[in-house]
Amino acid sequence: MRPVAIIGTGITKFGELWEQSLRDLFTEAALKAVEHSKAPRLDALYVGCMAPGLFNGQEHLGALAADYLGMGPIPATRVESACASGGLALLQAVIAVGSGVYDYVLAGGVEKMNDVSGGAATLALGTAADGDYELFFGATFPSLYALMATAHMARHGTTREMLTAVAVKNHFHGSKNPNAQYPFEIKPAAVADSPLVAEPLHLLDCSPITDGAAAVVVAPLDLAKKLVKKPVVVSGFGHATDTLALHHRDDMTELKAVALAARKAYGMAKLAPKDIHVAEVHDCFTIAEIMTCEALGFAKPGEGGRIALKGETRLGGRIPVNTSGGLKAKGHPVGATGVAQIVELVAQLRGEAGARQVKGAKVGLAQNMGGTGASSTVTILEVTK
Repeated sequence: MRPVAIIGTGITKFGELWEQSLRDLFTEAALKAVEHSKAPRLDALYVGCMAPGLFNGQEHLGALAADYLGMGPIPATRVESACASGGLALLQAVIAVGSGVYDYVLAGGVEKMNDVSGGAATLALGTAADGDYELFFGATFPSLYALMATAHMARHGTTREMLTAVAVKNHFHGSKNPNAQYPFEIKPAAVADSPLVAEPLHLLDCSPITDGAAAVVVAPLDLAKKLVKKPVVVSGFGHATDTLALHHRDDMTELKAVALAARKAYGMAKLAPKDIHVAEVHDCFTIAEIMTCEALGFAKPGEGGRIALKGETRLGGRIPVNTSGGLKAKGHPVGATGVAQIVELVAQLRGEAGARQVKGAKVGLAQNMGGTGASSTVTILEVTK
């Protein structure tokens, strides 16, 4: 497989974007990425989107994206893996370029979630769980992650203060991100005092309903070096799955698909957790970041909450996590999230992240997952020397 680099990025503002449609958001992010990349053409595109039919009444998104981008008749494919749709769209683009089939490929992600009521949005998101054995019986993702949090607390002594530390830290990072849905800090008391959603998770433990899009352009490294000064190489990637239903797993305090995808990515990149300088992980709920940090090897099992409480995952800490604000503060337009993580890491590795810049960052990791971890991608990026 030939080396692949990211040469351009684009992202919209995240939030409740009432004046923009699904196609508007994708086109905005994609055009920014193409312009930023200086690519002479696009050979194909992949667009990650979880549920446009339920959120917007629109399927057949690949052709729509190519049309509104003005790039038809190039091959265009919609990719779906629940909340990991964006990460998987990037992976398809990397494989397509790495295999030599194409030279310039756009990987985008988009979701327009506020066009429906809260109840309809909950139903749409719920389709990423097991429809027969979870959704049918009234389970929602807050309740499923609450089960995971309760089990983690019982086994490892994870505390309410540790969950709170994740939310406070991500809002601190998000306050430095102009594209974030919630670009402001919060106090610890506000998290624990916010409305209870599903014990032990409160409202400020949860990511919001979000509209937004992100896109990147990838190319073979030899061509990338001719177009941009600092190509960011995809040095490793992994993709894995787990049982869809939470109750079918041997241990709900572990994210096995994340751990397996990470093992593959570390092996391909010839790196270890200690080599990562900055990470974007899937904090759909505060407990998810804690468990993900353990699965990625940033903390030992049961220690994910403790490293957050000690400030190790904060800017200036040992391993800054979610410098963008994460899903918690930046927002979580589910199909776009995985690509938005890559946009943040490219800015970090190029030294272009402004007030949230991690000093000396040369290696970054993105982890994007669907459902309660039934699917996960892990991508490792390195800036060229």
